[in-house]
Amino acid sequence: MFSVKIVTRKKKLKDGKYPVMLRVTKDRKSKLIHLGLRVEKDEFDDERFLKNHPNYRKRNIFITNQRLYAEKIIDQLLERGRDFTVDDIANAFINKNNTNVDVWNFFRQKVDMLQESEKMGTAKAYEDTRAALKKFHPGPLNFKDINVSFLEMFELFMRNRGNQEGGIAFKMRHLRAVFNQAIRKDVVGQNYYPFKKYLVSKLKKREHKIALSISEMKTLENADLSDQPHLINAHHFFMFSFYCRGMNFADMAFLRWSDIRNNKITYSRQKTQKLFVIEILPPVEKILNCFEEQRITSPYVFPILLREGMNARQIANRRHKVLSWYNNKLKEIATLVGIENSITSYVARHSYATIMMYKGVSVEVISESLGHSNVQITGAYLKKFDNKIIDNENKKLLDL
Repeated sequence: MFSVKIVTRKKKLKDGKYPVMLRVTKDRKSKLIHLGLRVEKDEFDDERFLKNHPNYRKRNIFITNQRLYAEKIIDQLLERGRDFTVDDIANAFINKNNTNVDVWNFFRQKVDMLQESEKMGTAKAYEDTRAALKKFHPGPLNFKDINVSFLEMFELFMRNRGNQEGGIAFKMRHLRAVFNQAIRKDVVGQNYYPFKKYLVSKLKKREHKIALSISEMKTLENADLSDQPHLINAHHFFMFSFYCRGMNFADMAFLRWSDIRNNKITYSRQKTQKLFVIEILPPVEKILNCFEEQRITSPYVFPILLREGMNARQIANRRHKVLSWYNNKLKEIATLVGIENSITSYVARHSYATIMMYKGVSVEVISESLGHSNVQITGAYLKKFDNKIIDNENKKLLDL
């Protein structure tokens, strides 16, 4: 009736490895439980890591203990004399000692699942939260230990380390999401939930100027970089994004030469898969010509992803590396042309939306051009009009 076995999934991950799973079977129904391990095909056979794996002894001890623990759970469920399913076995295995479940294990499982789904950006966000929490509380941590006082001290710890409101809120939201997931899986009771009293919403990001004004944008566009060749590509990236409806850096990374034809750029946004068809304006054509002159064997327009066939982790690492370089160069350009406000890749998108608004374009049209699902999202992009602009518009009342 029952069987417990260590197996690898048949589907290979993008990095060429296979996830190691615990398979529990009852009445011909099976459940796979992720153990947080990956292995090359030739490093695993017959429920064990082979000697060609660098840590085969430790890994084999670990998976043996996991199998024995699952068998122990089945024995305990049988002793209760009640019928149970493979889901009950899996939940008991994951939950272990109910409210005493280790928070670190839960984070690790979350990161592993996200990485397996190739959601590398989200996986990194959870890993960053786990790392910050681990620095604050290095020892064992159970969900029942996370109360309002704990969260307040964690917030103070991050603040003292130079974290801003937005960064603190970002990590608190991910910790809250993990806690909610633990409640849904009956790992911890609702009565332990601390986020009813500790409100993440109180951590409001300080309002600061993101978008550039029209004059600042013109200054940036006309920057003389003839003596600064190391800044030219970053300048091209920024202006291309601006003139292509605030195209996101991730979409620029995946943009192919085959997406450009008949004076149009046609692509699907990475985040939403929404299709965009953008007419190529003269500034964009000029930038494309520059990169076509530099064109190598890569099918991609920009030197962000340099070749095809990269796995998800390689793509994430490359994007992170180039984005860091890009933002650093934008800071240099801003200093060079005398723009005091910080400029990052995302400023191009916000500047596009705000300047469109200054030009009298409706929020509905801006929302559609950005690919937002509703105008409320667009409102967050738009910088408030200066009082001087409002006063000038108000004078139109005199013409009634």
